[in-house]
Order: sequence, then C-alpha cells, then structure tokens
Amino acid sequence: MKRQYRVGILGATGAVGQRFVSLLARHPWFEPVSLMASGKSKGKPYPEACLWHLDDPIPEYCSRLTVEACLPAEGLDLVFSGLDAGVAGSIETDFASFGTPVISNARTHRLVKDVPLIVPEINSEHLSLIESQKKRLNSEGFIVTNPNCSTIILSLALAPLQAKFGLEDVVVTTLQALSGAGYPGPGAMDILDNIIPYIPGEEEKIQTEPLKIFGTLSGNSIVPKRMNISARCHRVQVTDGHLLSVSVRLKQRPKPEEMIAAWQDYTPGIAGLQLPSLPSRSIRYTCVDNRPQPRLDRDSGNGMTIWIGRLRSCNVLDYHFSVLGHNTIRGAAGGSILVAELLAARNLIAGRCPLE
Repeated sequence: MKRQYRVGILGATGAVGQRFVSLLARHPWFEPVSLMASGKSKGKPYPEACLWHLDDPIPEYCSRLTVEACLPAEGLDLVFSGLDAGVAGSIETDFASFGTPVISNARTHRLVKDVPLIVPEINSEHLSLIESQKKRLNSEGFIVTNPNCSTIILSLALAPLQAKFGLEDVVVTTLQALSGAGYPGPGAMDILDNIIPYIPGEEEKIQTEPLKIFGTLSGNSIVPKRMNISARCHRVQVTDGHLLSVSVRLKQRPKPEEMIAAWQDYTPGIAGLQLPSLPSRSIRYTCVDNRPQPRLDRDSGNGMTIWIGRLRSCNVLDYHFSVLGHNTIRGAAGGSILVAELLAARNLIAGRCPLE
C-alpha cells in the first residue's frame, strides 16, 4: 500500500462507533485522528464521553483525542459514519459536499439512486456510481453505504447461489443479537426470558436492499434484481451474532453437494487486492448438525467470515439452510472498513504518502 489515510469517526461514542474505534486501532492503512459525536460529548476526552461496552479495552490512542462536533474540517481523507439514521442524513451530506468521502453504516442514503450500496465481495462494480454522485454534489466528496447488518449476512450467503444457479424467491427469518439495537438496547424486563418478534424497519430493509446489491449497473443508477424476498425479524438474548434461517427457490435445481461446493469454492473478484480486513474465506460451510452458533462461530475470520450450515431440502421452496454472521463487525463497522479498503485499493480516495 503506497498511501496512508487520516480518518474520522462520526458517532464515535455509540455501539457501531465503538467498533470502528476498536477495529481501526490496529489498522495498517487508516489512522483515526478525529472522533466526533453529539453536542453533549463535545470537548470531553473520549474515555470520559464514551460508556465503553466492548470486551477489548479502549484503545490507547483514544486518551489523546477529545470528542469533536460532527462538522466538516480540513485534514481528513475520509470519515466512517456510525451515526443513527435519525441524524445521519444531513451530516453525511455536509461532509460529502465539503469534499470528504463518507463510508456510512446508516440506512439514510442506501437507496439513493447514485449512492453505491456495497458488499465488496459481491458488487464492487457499483462503485462507478461515485462519479455521477460527485457531479451532483459538485464536490470531490461522496457517500458509499454498506447494507443493513442482516442484509450483509444474507447477501453473502446468497451470492454464490445467484452466480451459479440464479435466485428467484427467498424467505428469511432472523434471530438478531442485542448489540444490533445499539446501547442500551431493549430493557431487561423486555428481553429476559423473552423473544421480541418485531424490529422496526428491519424487515423492509432485508426485503429491498438485496435487490439493489444484486442489481445491474445501468448508467447512473442500478436496475434492481427481480426477486421476491419475505422477511421476519426477531430480537433474541444473544450479545453478538445474527442467526438467519433461509429458504430459497433457484432457477436451476442443483444437488445439495453442488450447493455446498458453490459456497466453499466462492472466490470474490477482490481476492487479489490484499485488503487487510478481507478474510481468507468470506464464507464457510459446516456439516455439524447443531452449528453455526453465535457464541462458537461469530468471531471467525476476525468477525468477517459468515458460517452456513444445516442445508436441507425444503418442502415449499427448493432448499433451506442457516447462516450466522457477526452483526457489529461483518454487518457494520468491519464491513464499512472493508469498503474503505476497496476504495483505497481502487485509488478512489486520496491519501498521503507514508512518512519515510
């Protein structure tokens, strides 16, 4: 890598923001120099402003940084956004219009026509939308989004099937970890001894976002894939790791061993770019009947590998299977960092030459 990048984190004190702070502490390309959050945190040393809840300790570099307001400023090569969707829209647009690339985990801009919605292993060609977005904004800045956490996990599992056999219908039921709700999440009286069968807006995101991800690039926009997706979402008593039960109807009817081979042999087009966050295998399959499980499998590939298991014939569609992924790493901060690495490798963000 010939360049290094000075980066900022929007929403740095929140659940996703903390993942950014933790993952970027040891990143070889990206140097966090600005931690930004709401007005109530402005001016405080990061360790005082942040109620840290990850298992890893607060990185040492944070003790040198004071929380800043979410305002564009010179000196940043890009920013990662862990902002809540309720405030992300105008703030992210301000940074992009100022000239700073934004890699966003918020839903606000995901379905905007000229904003790429990227899972790097699947649809890196959609990054060509950036040029038309720059023209619209009259700026060298732009916004690239990563999908909803469950959408990323689902889309990775579907990508080899789409490539080999073609997708027609998908039915998915999610069992989603508490960390996906942010901090503090559901109250103890709501979630203890309980499962909550409703997550606002989640089913709609899972039913629409994959259509753009698997869509076809056409000029300055994406023609969505024609595919039926039905989703039901549940919040469960798990800290991290979303487990999905998926049924699919395919254009071709492969044998089970062909399905498994499609997953195991999947090699994304970005494999040769040597991106630091890209695991050696993005998708793994297990034949063990009671796997994957969140506690046992969510940290594979530093949290960036998804696990698939329990492939069976389906009496309604063709096949059903289980999928597991780490929601705040692969499905959020880690996924955004991988997107930024792809942008850097494709020379789509300007950085500084490393010091001699």
